[in-house]
Amino acid sequence: MKKLSIEIGFAWVVAMCLSGCASTASDGPAKVTAPVRAQAPSFYPPAPVPAAIMPPPMVSQKLVLPEESPQYRHYGDNPVQQVSAHPLTTFSLDMDTGSYANVRRFLNRGELPPVDGIRVEELINYFPSDETPEKRLGRSPFAVDYELAPSPWNHDKTLLRVNVQAMNETKTSMPPSNLVFLVDVSGSMDPPERLPLIKSSLKLLTQQLRPQDAVSLVTYASGTEVVLPPTSAANRDIIDAAIDRLVAGGTTAGASGLQLAYKMARQGFIANGVNRVLLATDGDFNVGVTSTQALVDMIKHERDSGVTLSTLGVGDSDYKDAMMVQIADAGNGNYSYIDTLSEADKVLRDEMRSTLVTVAKDVKAQIEFNPSEVLEYRQIGYEKRQLNNEDFNNDQVDAGDIGAGKRVTVLYELTLKGQKPSVDQSRYQAVKEDSNPTSIPKFSELAFIKLRWKAPGGKISELASTPIGKSALRSSFDSASSETRFLAAVAAYGQKLRGNPALASTTWPAIAAWANDAKGRDNFGYRAEFVRLVRLAGSLSKDEQAAR
Repeated sequence: MKKLSIEIGFAWVVAMCLSGCASTASDGPAKVTAPVRAQAPSFYPPAPVPAAIMPPPMVSQKLVLPEESPQYRHYGDNPVQQVSAHPLTTFSLDMDTGSYANVRRFLNRGELPPVDGIRVEELINYFPSDETPEKRLGRSPFAVDYELAPSPWNHDKTLLRVNVQAMNETKTSMPPSNLVFLVDVSGSMDPPERLPLIKSSLKLLTQQLRPQDAVSLVTYASGTEVVLPPTSAANRDIIDAAIDRLVAGGTTAGASGLQLAYKMARQGFIANGVNRVLLATDGDFNVGVTSTQALVDMIKHERDSGVTLSTLGVGDSDYKDAMMVQIADAGNGNYSYIDTLSEADKVLRDEMRSTLVTVAKDVKAQIEFNPSEVLEYRQIGYEKRQLNNEDFNNDQVDAGDIGAGKRVTVLYELTLKGQKPSVDQSRYQAVKEDSNPTSIPKFSELAFIKLRWKAPGGKISELASTPIGKSALRSSFDSASSETRFLAAVAAYGQKLRGNPALASTTWPAIAAWANDAKGRDNFGYRAEFVRLVRLAGSLSKDEQAAR
């Protein structure tokens, strides 16, 4: 959205400009915020936007100042929990990675990212696994492995890493796909990092499709249009030509576009196949239904038909991150942010199977910590995926879906027996060692993990579980696997960018060193790029402090 320059004394100009701004309805109990962190000047000025003549204001219309910057939903950091009072931690697994690319975009243009745009679990889960889990968990579609090591940023704490790896699909074993590309072609999508990037990105995906797959193309701006009805991927030239013809212009009737896309998905529906809408937009819906909650409600209704929704975000100054995340969650899909063609190649080519093919839906995790061994825990990230403990066994409660071959990592900071706790022991719950030595059962395990999931077409959840034994505890951080050490560095990076006090005394060079020493094979260079981003964040943080 173009910034408005308002001169004092020209009230009629203010009225005319404000009449074109639509108010935004509330989209849930969590707070949607604009960036609050001071930022360094951008290296790249925004692209010019043509001026528009706006209609005179209606007297009864509520005047609302336009949003000048991206909107993010606010989530605070998870607190430290005492195991004696709260032994269970329950959450939905999440395979979104959009926050990583969005944070990278800010850093690459010389700005620190807004705190609410930094979701640590999405940073951690961005990287392909450097290890293969040893064994499958029972008859589940998952393999689970774990490791514990002293925390590199707090010697009184221990890090627990849990990897949940979904079984993979080969390209030949993938079910046929019915894909609907829903593309925003409104005027705001004209800059090269928006619609032109999306067009190139979608053509990367069409290169991976097979003759049994089908593609539809729907666009929306001031109105909606079926550019291409369901077409076999054997006719890739026809599909790519339709993508090439897309041009930007007009307002943004996103809700109408979604309705038409779901209609096309139902028209080309493949039983026991992949039926998915891929929405590519900057998220700036300004015509028709614009409330995020109304969009979420509509998408929840549509997902019951077996059609899922994933979002591909692009854009800069008017990008609506909060909306993109929430509608992808509601659509049982995943959220990605595309800032470069290389990122599109990662999401739509290298990770096509995990992006498109769901192997388990409504995946929930519950970890119970042993109070005789673990005093405290703090989950790092997953603030937007927390569930009530009773939700774990309730099949009516929605949770995240996991794609083929996707690895999801969960990190906890623990206070083990013998380490200094963050919270004093309760006076009235303290138990003397000689008073009743059998009051707390003794196990040789630190925790117990349970997973619940449904088959892609199932209604009833299944359960699998495994204990976490003491044998997984390493004597030093340096003796831990490269996987644990690298992901610890990613967690430190995310927490420090968010201003978490737990990382106050940790330096950026230390984080960069942890990551650099644990890059592993790094076949795609993502981990080397991460080290560069850590160093860049450190430089920008110094610039910010000097400006205060």
